[in-house]
Amino acid sequence: MINLYDTHKQHIGAITEAQLQFLQDSMEEESLEDQDYYLEPATLDYLEARGADGELLALLRGALGEHDGLTVRWNRSE
Repeated sequence: MINLYDTHKQHIGAITEAQLQFLQDSMEEESLEDQDYYLEPATLDYLEARGADGELLALLRGALGEHDGLTVRWNRSE
């Protein structure tokens, strides 16, 4: 299971391996160890256009809420 957290270390929700792979394939990573993504409304529109899973989009849209942008960090739990 992969857990998503915001910049305040608040748990946003859990995503699947496939959803994480989609994010990794769709988003820019600064290094191989990079585990965070900056999201803004246009980013979510981009992910939707690329065919993002509806549950993933709903989770990210809920986390973004009325914010202009949000950094989301993922962590794999065992």
